[in-house]
Amino acid sequence: MNELHLAQVNIAKRLAPMDDPIMQDFVNNLDKINALADRSEGFVWRLKDEDKDLANQVFQDDTLLINMSVWENLETLFNYTYKSDHIEVFKRKKEWFSKMKMMHMAFWYVPKGYEPTFQDAKNRLDYLNKHGDTPYAFSFKTKFTVSDSLSYTPL
Repeated sequence: MNELHLAQVNIAKRLAPMDDPIMQDFVNNLDKINALADRSEGFVWRLKDEDKDLANQVFQDDTLLINMSVWENLETLFNYTYKSDHIEVFKRKKEWFSKMKMMHMAFWYVPKGYEPTFQDAKNRLDYLNKHGDTPYAFSFKTKFTVSDSLSYTPL
């Protein structure tokens, strides 16, 4: 069996343009948080800022910030998200981002070495919002395994 890694996307609707004073503290923390991810156990890949301009073509909303990354497994992503210094910035998200009515985070398994595309991310978010958590697209609530994913056929 090919080894699979966990891909994740999360989107956030910012309260103001990135150069607005409201967003300044968020922007000031980006390099620190990205560096933390880069050196975290289980980290494989993340979307770089220079690639994010393509997101508007897929998501068609220039107020969204889109983050995608790949991790060795769900546990390492969970540890980075909730058990590292990332949590300090995460707790402050209401200062910079509006509450989204739809699911804004999705996980899915990808072959080792695969870098997810914006279309992959949009497809998984759309699927999650339509069908709820399944092995095709899920959240920390359900924690589907690689085996679950391999045996699941999307609707």
